[in-house]
Amino acid sequence: MEDLALTASPGLPFWAGKRVLITGHSGFKGSWLTLWLLRLGARVTGISLPPMTTPSLYIDANVGEACNSVFGDIRDASSLAEFVRTARPQIVFHLAAQPLVRASYRDPLATLETNVMGTAYMLEALRGVDGVRVAVMVTSDKVYHAGASSRPFAESDALGGVDPYSASKAACEIVIAGYRDAFLSSQGVAVASARAGNVIGGGDWSDDRLIPDAIRAWRAGKPLEVRRPKAVRPWQHVLEPLAGYLALAHSLWQRPTLAGPYNFGPSSADAVPVRDVVELARIAYGKGDVHYGDGSEGPRESAWLAVDAAKAAAELGVAPRLTLKQAVKWTIAWYRAQEQGADTRQLCHANISDFEAAAPGAVANSELASVL
Repeated sequence: MEDLALTASPGLPFWAGKRVLITGHSGFKGSWLTLWLLRLGARVTGISLPPMTTPSLYIDANVGEACNSVFGDIRDASSLAEFVRTARPQIVFHLAAQPLVRASYRDPLATLETNVMGTAYMLEALRGVDGVRVAVMVTSDKVYHAGASSRPFAESDALGGVDPYSASKAACEIVIAGYRDAFLSSQGVAVASARAGNVIGGGDWSDDRLIPDAIRAWRAGKPLEVRRPKAVRPWQHVLEPLAGYLALAHSLWQRPTLAGPYNFGPSSADAVPVRDVVELARIAYGKGDVHYGDGSEGPRESAWLAVDAAKAAAELGVAPRLTLKQAVKWTIAWYRAQEQGADTRQLCHANISDFEAAAPGAVANSELASVL
């Protein structure tokens, strides 16, 4: 149980001095992960496109000033390979992606180029680089084939996609497994894929995401337009999957045989319809009108999605720390404080500190629970 005890908390000294490369560090999740790793003492290098939103968490929290930050396109294979050789990372977190379902309908080829070939170029860039020990490749909870089953998806379930984004992420999983088995495992690089999605948290300003859309609408005194109020998703605060990624990387460093795919998601009770999340957000915000659609607007998306995170609990000692209600309250409080002039970076650090201090949820395995 020593390894589980080490990996259950991301706040241990393992990260001090580690050379960490993050792709997509200017994005929402990438900015949060960069700030957290810097708190833990890691030497972080990031590569990504410039921030795609205004406002931007990356800019407002001065993320680029705190790490070795480079703007570049992961679709430029030769430049990416040279960048990786220069950075000499020990641990890699690959987050760079086109992350939006509706955007994938507007430009499916760009989505495939970024998500599939960008992932392949990243894996290819790791070949022959001395010192790389771990690569955590972030995909999505939407990689699974949408069948008739209403049970949460497990890592062993069939891959698929009902839209270009989901298909691109399922294809990423095949590319990741192929590079791991054909090249990187024998090189001594432990490669895992991390499947999570529908995260909420302060600093997300992307279009077509529920909480950012709500904040924009309610700040402007306009109603929030909700297309599919009955769609069910596994909602979680952004720090939940990031804690999972950190624990996964730490575990792979200790035990490379743990390489493979991992789901990171909330308890089954927190896989709820969009309407439930909106109502929690409206209560937390204190006001706000909502117009609920009938689900017929827009391109096809999965109506129901939940993931089984039992493997992450059993192998990594990872368990949810926040309920959905807490996650929504933290998120809305962040936006409220930011609106009132609070320092963006300090808001993130305060959330990370509170998260690190929160007790993880109960785990079915009592031996696991004893080390959390």
